[in-house]
Amino acid sequence: MNLQKEIIIIEDNCDVSKGFELLINSSENYRVIAVYDNCEDAIKNIKKLRPDIILMDIDLPGMSGIEGTSIIKNKYPKIDIIMITVFENSERVFEAMCAGAIGYLTKNNGYQELIKALDEASKGGAPMSANIARMIVKSFEKNVIENPLSKKETVVLTQLAEGKSYKSIAVNLDISVDTVKFHIKNIYIKLQVNNKEDAIARAKEFKYI
Repeated sequence: MNLQKEIIIIEDNCDVSKGFELLINSSENYRVIAVYDNCEDAIKNIKKLRPDIILMDIDLPGMSGIEGTSIIKNKYPKIDIIMITVFENSERVFEAMCAGAIGYLTKNNGYQELIKALDEASKGGAPMSANIARMIVKSFEKNVIENPLSKKETVVLTQLAEGKSYKSIAVNLDISVDTVKFHIKNIYIKLQVNNKEDAIARAKEFKYI
C-alpha cells in the first residue's frame, strides 16, 4: 500500500518546478504526480488526480496563484495549498491566506525547509518562512480594530442587543433614560450608523459585543 502523500506543482518557471520535483521525489513520504505551468490546466485535472498537497506559485500566466487557490479550495477544501514565491510581501501573504492557502514559503528555501513544510502541512500545521511569519504578526497588529465604544456604551449596546428597552437599561445601570439615549447617540456616531439594528450588526461583526 502506497502511503506517500501526492503532490501537484503549479509553477511556470521550468527550472524551479523541476528542482522542486527532484527534491520531493527524493523523499520517502512524498511524490509529485503532476506538474503544470498554469492554474487553468491544473484545475481541469485536479478532480481526477486528487492530490493531498499543491505547491502553488503566486504569479502565474493567466489566472494568478491566489485566484487559483480560491477556486481549488472552494471545490476541494481538503486539499492543502502551500504558496511558493519570490515575494515576501505582507499584503500578498494576506491575499493568499484569505484565498485558502495554509502555508507560504519563498523559492530560496532548500530541501530541508521544503520537506519540513510538507510535513507540517500533513500534520495540520501552517508552514511559512520566519520572515513571512513576522510580517503576518505585524500586519495583524496593524489591522486590529480597537473597540471605539466606552465600557458603559458597550454595556448599553449589549443590553440593547438582548432586546431590553431604554427604560430597562436605565434601571439596570442606575441611570436616567435620557442618559441611555445620550449613550446610544454616541454609539451611532462612533459606529457610523443611523439605527439600532445597524449598530448591533456592526458591533457583532467587529466583536465589540
